[in-house]
Amino acid sequence: MLLPTLVTLAALVVLLWAEAREHGPTMRWAKPLASTGFVGAALAMGALDDDYGRAILAALALCWVGDVCLLSRRNAWFLAGLGAFLLGHVAFGAAFWLRGVDPTWAVGGVLGLVLPAMLVRRWLSPYVPSNMRRPVDAYIAVITVMVGLSWACVAAGGTRVIAVGAMAFYLSDLSVARDRFVRREIQNRLWGLPLYYVAQLLLASTIGR
Repeated sequence: MLLPTLVTLAALVVLLWAEAREHGPTMRWAKPLASTGFVGAALAMGALDDDYGRAILAALALCWVGDVCLLSRRNAWFLAGLGAFLLGHVAFGAAFWLRGVDPTWAVGGVLGLVLPAMLVRRWLSPYVPSNMRRPVDAYIAVITVMVGLSWACVAAGGTRVIAVGAMAFYLSDLSVARDRFVRREIQNRLWGLPLYYVAQLLLASTIGR
């Protein structure tokens, strides 16, 4: 997966440059290209060879759609992107389930993440418009379950990279939430975007491992 990884990293550098300068035309090709790289990485790892790989590929493809939708600042496109990412997290969770999870860790992991989820919700609540509260709450719930399942997958014998990738994705979403609802500033994207793309590459790399 070296070539698609290099494509993602090179496009990410360009994307960060474009984000810092609010250069829309460059963002519109650099972001899809960076996301295409992690989809290509999954295919290079043999994503079509088994159910786990196909579920990871579906999740990454949905994230690709979400990335394209979030190029727009319009609410309708944001909601479409949120929906695509929500389905992506469902697909990631399904992949971890297919690979095998420890039931005790699954329950314990999700319960352990309830408090952080509630804190994130409380943090965002004053800033999220009323028409977006339910979608945002649903998103928080789904990503919480996804991360819990990643821990349970590792506990059942999966590579630790699964949990690292899931947690990196979780943390990167905090930058998106802050940028969208709390305060839009380049600092959010300067750390959030690299963390997001590294997370996707890590999850793609777990195929066949």
